[in-house]
Amino acid sequence: MAAFTSVTEALEWLDAHVDHEAKTPSRRALPTLERMRQLVHLLGDPQRAYPSVHLTGTNGKGSTAVMTTALLGAMGLSVGTYTSPNLSRVNERVARGGEPIDDRFFTEVLGSLALLEPLMDERPTRFELLTAAAFAWFAEVAVDAAVVEVGVGGTWDATNVVDAQVAVLTNISYDHTEILGPTLEGIAADKAGIVKPGATVGVGETDPALVGVIRSVADEAGAAQVWARGEEFDCTANRLAVGGRLVDLRTPGRTYGEVLVPLHGAHQGVNAACALAAAEAFFGAPLDEAVVAQGFGAARVPGRLEVLGRRPLCLVDGAHNVAGTEALARSLRDDFSVDGARVAVLGMLGGRDPSAMLGPLAGAGIGSVVACTPDSPRALPAEVVAEAARSLGLEVRVGSSVAEAVAEARSLVDEDGLVLVTGSLYVVAEARAALTEGVERTA
Repeated sequence: MAAFTSVTEALEWLDAHVDHEAKTPSRRALPTLERMRQLVHLLGDPQRAYPSVHLTGTNGKGSTAVMTTALLGAMGLSVGTYTSPNLSRVNERVARGGEPIDDRFFTEVLGSLALLEPLMDERPTRFELLTAAAFAWFAEVAVDAAVVEVGVGGTWDATNVVDAQVAVLTNISYDHTEILGPTLEGIAADKAGIVKPGATVGVGETDPALVGVIRSVADEAGAAQVWARGEEFDCTANRLAVGGRLVDLRTPGRTYGEVLVPLHGAHQGVNAACALAAAEAFFGAPLDEAVVAQGFGAARVPGRLEVLGRRPLCLVDGAHNVAGTEALARSLRDDFSVDGARVAVLGMLGGRDPSAMLGPLAGAGIGSVVACTPDSPRALPAEVVAEAARSLGLEVRVGSSVAEAVAEARSLVDEDGLVLVTGSLYVVAEARAALTEGVERTA
């Protein structure tokens, strides 16, 4: 007997569970992986049915996951990808070959979990259920490989029941300190907790002290080898190109010259290097240049320096911490030159320092801010963001909603100006809907 008759009913059941993405837990709220281990055990441990690449890092892990998926797919594999958060529909988190799980399969797999839940010692969280759903569906459709993005941290993340042969740590900076702790070394150690015995570890971080922490944790876990960016692999040239970046990449197996990565921002060249190293580690051999070109050419990452309009130039980017905003600011200076005014629509979640995030944007030419409040229980009130912007000498307005803030920002610039939406993927998701609707109405 089916547990649910529709995807709406299934999602209502899912959303009735504790959602740590809506309300951030403390470390004490997530002491072990026992709930997750019991859940996948009841499912028959589907995460062991296919080899995996496991990715973590403060920034860039979503883009790296997409590029890794594309490279494995270009080699002819059927690849499941689990990412978070989503922009419009939760189905986006669970994909095969870049296509989200459809409603019928999603309803079925959530129904299976609903039938198993009474057998558990403790009620699982929403994220744990989504993670288990992804692993179960990947096994059901017999993927050849899975690319799994960590939700938060590494050691205690629900995804850390996978026994991945390749682990990737993109970078380390301050984020989620209420869970991961106040020091970069502690954050690095927590993220390195995804490393399993025999794994090859790709490290995009280059700070020697943090790389040392990661190496130490990896060695203790029994990793087979650690590849560090700048040593075993790297992005050796990174140039602006039409529609993205033209990069030269080096892995332990070979070098790849003038590879087009159709994503904006110099940081995507570094993410591409991590993805290519992960793919080479997965196959245990270098990839053919044609495969690399095909794989990167297929990579699309909505919500990350995504262009949604040209006159004026409208950009959305999910930068949600200081390091992400600094990378965004560099991209604004290097990749997007406009003659007119630059206005930012900015909304963020609690736990962020709006002044620290606004500083790099002001330095990149943002002169005005339209503050807004994301649709999230964790949202930072728009007026708090507005006050931080005023303290930096920026012109400030406040939108009653994200859609209104976007409309207000567009009214402040001419066709030669720029509207940037950033601060949180929650804001980006709402803005994408508003901007896309605008495009469709004029089409």
